[in-house]
Amino acid sequence: MPRLPDEYLRRLQDSASIVDLFSAYTEVKKRGRTYVCRCPFHSEKTPSCTIYPENQSFYCFGCGAGGSIFTFIQKTENVSFMDAVRILAQRTGIELPQQSPEEQKTANLRRRCLEINRETANFYYLNLLKGPNRAGLQYFAGRKLLPETIKHYGLGFAPDDWHQLRDHLRSKGYRDEEMVAAGVCRQSEKGGVYDYFRNRVMFPIIDLRGSVIAFGGRVLDDSKPKYLNTNDTPVFQKGSNLFSLNFAKNAASKKILLAEGYMDVIVLNQAGFPNAVATLGTAITEEQARIIAHYADEVIISYDSDGAGQTATQRALGHFSAVGVPVRILHMEGAKDPDEYIKKYGAEQFRLLIENAGDAINFRLDRCKEGLDLSQEIGKNELLRRTLRVLAEISNPLEREIYIVRTAQNLEIRPEVLRLQVDKAVESGKKFAKRMKFRAIEAQSLQRDELNPQSNEFPKEAKAEQEIIAYLLRYPEEYEMLWSIVQPDDFATDLHRRVYQAVCQAMQEQQTRFDLTLIEDQFSVEEIGRITGIIAKYRDIELNRDALETCVEVLKQKHKAAGGDFTEEDLLQAVANRKKNG
Repeated sequence: MPRLPDEYLRRLQDSASIVDLFSAYTEVKKRGRTYVCRCPFHSEKTPSCTIYPENQSFYCFGCGAGGSIFTFIQKTENVSFMDAVRILAQRTGIELPQQSPEEQKTANLRRRCLEINRETANFYYLNLLKGPNRAGLQYFAGRKLLPETIKHYGLGFAPDDWHQLRDHLRSKGYRDEEMVAAGVCRQSEKGGVYDYFRNRVMFPIIDLRGSVIAFGGRVLDDSKPKYLNTNDTPVFQKGSNLFSLNFAKNAASKKILLAEGYMDVIVLNQAGFPNAVATLGTAITEEQARIIAHYADEVIISYDSDGAGQTATQRALGHFSAVGVPVRILHMEGAKDPDEYIKKYGAEQFRLLIENAGDAINFRLDRCKEGLDLSQEIGKNELLRRTLRVLAEISNPLEREIYIVRTAQNLEIRPEVLRLQVDKAVESGKKFAKRMKFRAIEAQSLQRDELNPQSNEFPKEAKAEQEIIAYLLRYPEEYEMLWSIVQPDDFATDLHRRVYQAVCQAMQEQQTRFDLTLIEDQFSVEEIGRITGIIAKYRDIELNRDALETCVEVLKQKHKAAGGDFTEEDLLQAVANRKKNG
């Protein structure tokens, strides 16, 4: 695939600030010449991600994510390298150069999917308002939605017909395979194409840039499934988006209300709570929790009060704890969900409910009683064991003390007795955490390196290769010297061989300063993370030619053992020549 001109990529990279991009997702703090933050790509409570403004790159020492400004966009937007370039070009107003046919094909498919989604949303909306079947309007009227709310969310109705949408899109010039790619149509076993959503009220899913990327559809009777959602497409990934986040991100409040379904969110928005969001037909994912953390100082969970809702709340607490976002939980007496509560008691009463929402610890302590007969000693003992586990997980000693005193009163035992047991549980938890950390490190050392699998077979050579690459990346102008003494075939591992060859080739072709953009389109985001990790890990380590010669000798010894004919004298002579010339 023909690559974009390096001058263009550099210009584009220099036109934006990677620090500003990170700041939109996580809190960034300056530390000397670099910046540190909690990594947007994995859950952590303390910062392990470093941003290097001088070359617009980053590396997370926790999960190994890393790369350039383009890699950052690839990972946050879940797009290809070319799409990341396209997004940055659009943001900066720097026009793209001519694309290859393959790149144009991929870009065109994404564009056509978005166009089809927009046209489909308009089709459903007009069908809701003007179509012969009034069932959709009657449903929304029954749910007390105002006309302006229907318009605000672009709600619609899919006709009870197998081909009406397909025929409409065909009349607009869209091909069957494009409709299938967008997820609004399906292909039958016989090869025909039919409408995916039929006889359902429709909820368009809109991303943060205002594009319709998917749909959710609800039946009007008791047929199954109750909700039908778009599967993953070139423009949509279910676990990476949230319903109504495009509105919630602009709300004045920095609190996010997490509801269970589309209608809960819409009713909340209509009642004056634009900061409400919902997941897309699945339990909340770790990635969705991280996305919410970018926009919220606090999350208030307003799931249904039934068993499933409470279980989902418990699961969500773990995800938000992992990303460091405080959580409170609504306790709705007399209603099963926000929609029912607001209809019964009004928006102002719901606002008071939010203000008095309980915290996550009290929610977990209350759940400790579930399924226990507290009139029996065995039930009381189990309640104490469950309570101890919750209290021991509170990391802040002062906060833990407050809950110990309160819980001791509820359990009718002396605080000092409970405190002693909690302290023992805390110490036991610390020892367990240390054991698990040691086992994780041990397992990691034995784990197969999926990115560079030969490194397990040749650990000594792989370490030497890393140091050679680190030297090359720090002193790319010395690629000729390195190339004269080390060839790609000398490398024992495939990934390191490809990196070495790509960097040397880039320097041979460009004869200019080196940065990751010169090779980035040749590697996956995970591989770019590994390359950036090599740079980061050797950043503060002295890399001199004596150490380099030792590493080269390690590779040559293996090569020689495998039948190579490069002698030690050849190696010393090549290095001597370079020293003499340099």
